[in-house]
Formats: sequence, C-alpha cells, structure tokens
Amino acid sequence: MSLEPIAVSPDESFPPWLASEATLDALLRGFRDGSFPSASWTHGAHVAMAAAFLWDTPVVYALDDIRRAIRNYNVSQGGENSESSGYHETLTRLWVGAVAASLVAVPSGSRRLDAVRHAYRAFARRSSYFRDWYSFDLLTSTQARREWVAPDGGPAGVATTLFGA
Repeated sequence: MSLEPIAVSPDESFPPWLASEATLDALLRGFRDGSFPSASWTHGAHVAMAAAFLWDTPVVYALDDIRRAIRNYNVSQGGENSESSGYHETLTRLWVGAVAASLVAVPSGSRRLDAVRHAYRAFARRSSYFRDWYSFDLLTSTQARREWVAPDGGPAGVATTLFGA
C-alpha cells in the first residue's frame, strides 16, 4: 500500500472535458446543473470535479460545495440519496482528502486546468484506492454512508492524520 499517487506518463491523453479550461468549465456547469451525462460521470470525472473545486477554495468550504453538488447531481439524474444509495460521506471525505493532498505538489501559479490534470493523472485509474483504508463491511455500512467513519485499515495513525478522526 502506498500513500503516493501512481506515476503516469505526462503525455497521457485526457478525456474531452479536460481538453481546455472551457471544456472543464462545461463539465463543472453540467455537473452543477445536472446536465452532464451520467454515462460520462466516471471516477475520473469525480476526481476532476473535486480538484477543480479544491484548487482555489479552502478544503472545508470545497467539501461543503462538493457534498451539496453530488447530492443535487444524484437527484437530477433520477437517483436518490438514501441510507443505501447515492451520496456517501465517508468516501467523499476520503477522496477530497486524497485529491487535496495531491494538489500540494502542483506549483503555485499553475493554471486550474493543470492542477486538475495532475489530480486526474494521480487518481483517475485508482477507483479502488479506498480499499487500502476500509474493509468492505465498514464501507458498506449505513453509518459510513451517512457520516464520516475513520478507516479500519491502512498504516496505524496515518489515516487519522490524513483524513481526520
């Protein structure tokens, strides 16, 4: 298990919504208003959205915005946010923490698009990253969906430092 994002070739191709600032804006607009196609709402799109929200907003405020936006998007796509589906607080906080930590490596003064591409490279193909930290039973619990639950795996003490108690 590694705390570091995997290294990916810098010349990797990106999805169309990471082609430019304008296409990133379109992704974010579509996510916020519910028009982004659910078939394209991949793990990579989640990562890109989180990185864009986090790039120029303190984590605590970005997390609140991300929570609201995910819940709204789920409903706009015909889903629900219930005890068994939709929004998941523990996964959201885990991923917001991981993406925020990865953005520290982006040089200050970088464009938002470059920061989002950095996070995309680091995590878009690591949708199972949470398994380094959580057991299946804990993560599928109603409590973990409803509220933050500290990891039950990973190196001792590291999870609390990274993700809070």
